[in-house]
Amino acid sequence: MSTRKVSKASNSPPDLKEHSPKMNGKGRKRLNSEISDGLEYSKKIRQFQAKLAAEQEKINAAMGPLAEADKIDYDDENLVIPDPDCDPEHPRTVTFSDISTAMFNIKVGITHTPCTKSLQLSSLYGMDLYFKKEYLQVTGSFKERGARYALSHLTDQERQRGVIAASAGNHALALSYHGKSLGIPVTVVMPVFAPIMKISLCRGYGATVILKGNNISKAKDYAMRLGKEKGLKYVNGYDAPDILAGQGTIGLEILEQVPDVDAVLVPVGGGGLIAGVAVAVKTLKKHCQIIGVESETCASFTAALKKGHPIGVELSSTLADGLAVPTVGGNSFQTAKPIIDEVVTVHEESIALAILRLIEMEKAVVEGAGAVGLAAIISNKLPQLKGKKVVCILTGGNIDTTVLGRSIERGLAVDGRLIRLEVVVSDRPGGIAELATHLAHSGASIKDIFHERAWISTDVFSVKVKIICETRDRSHVQELEALLREKYKHVAIS
Repeated sequence: MSTRKVSKASNSPPDLKEHSPKMNGKGRKRLNSEISDGLEYSKKIRQFQAKLAAEQEKINAAMGPLAEADKIDYDDENLVIPDPDCDPEHPRTVTFSDISTAMFNIKVGITHTPCTKSLQLSSLYGMDLYFKKEYLQVTGSFKERGARYALSHLTDQERQRGVIAASAGNHALALSYHGKSLGIPVTVVMPVFAPIMKISLCRGYGATVILKGNNISKAKDYAMRLGKEKGLKYVNGYDAPDILAGQGTIGLEILEQVPDVDAVLVPVGGGGLIAGVAVAVKTLKKHCQIIGVESETCASFTAALKKGHPIGVELSSTLADGLAVPTVGGNSFQTAKPIIDEVVTVHEESIALAILRLIEMEKAVVEGAGAVGLAAIISNKLPQLKGKKVVCILTGGNIDTTVLGRSIERGLAVDGRLIRLEVVVSDRPGGIAELATHLAHSGASIKDIFHERAWISTDVFSVKVKIICETRDRSHVQELEALLREKYKHVAIS
């Protein structure tokens, strides 16, 4: 099959369609060198981007659809397509004017969410605690703000062609929903592990969903390559300037609803939310503290602060999966770094307990990423906020039911309300029943029970009983332990 060739100026970057996995080793080595030199930090691409885009449009119009042999190889992982809106070499900062413009543009399309005081949690933690309830947006997260503004800011040609993004959840949902609302075609590339519910919702909103890659980085690389060939505008979910401006509108609403706020706690993943909120709040109320909160298993912003620039970190599984970004955005970091006050990290146990507290006391189902602000308060990471007026942004409520169940159980365990007992009792009729009676009299409720004989290390006339039971609180656990130790020699509680 013949290959269509396109003439270019001699100083242009390497032609993307020539990057074929079938070429010989020498040619591949040469091209890899050209890609590395030509695309690193987008230096050359920035110089030629406008010119090449115009040339490519002329070529497309003159020559019609590309043949199969001319198409970009999406699976070529050596082919790196830079994001023109997110150049790490030349980061762009978002201004208060950008956020004000975004507020005007999206006020019709998004929900003006409430910011209400929690009476119970305020009393429990010794501060006036308010929750900005972004989980009440139509698609369940704050991501709608940035998505709506980014879509409304497209050129006529970009609107006609459509947009593409890589996301495992909330950004994909927001873009799909508002793309349908504004009549803009949306393609989302989701990693293969994306929840089925979110895939179905995106398709229900009319988006084209492609499952590709075993992590979000692979999905993004594929989306960038596909967008390059199809002429689709790539919308970065946490670092595109329009996204940052849209997210910053939350800060303006907070100041309208709680004008005398002393501190705002902001969940941090890629950094887009804290960047936008910090600009909005600090411009109008410079003494208000802006505090970022990360999961300690994916603390990429904290790592960037230590190094002075964005740096990749190794990720681990976390309940705050919406914050699991290996490298913070360059635009976000450049915007946020000079004006935020502090960034703290929280344990998984604190996140689980925060999810539980919100369910029980606020009747709010919030995902782990949205609960990290409260987790910081629960774990006493911010003692300086005692007696202050504090706003926590509850960024989203899209939590899988299986994860929710696990979070509730772990939260109960952290709170001393779900324990595991190991007691060695006499292996005779009535031995286990006697133990169950002691537990019942103490007020504990048995949830699960089983016993083992083969692996016990005492004697053959005893049996180890393992019990999972519910208790009132930690003091109740201590009372129960004291009671059991009076009756049995071998007692362990965890």
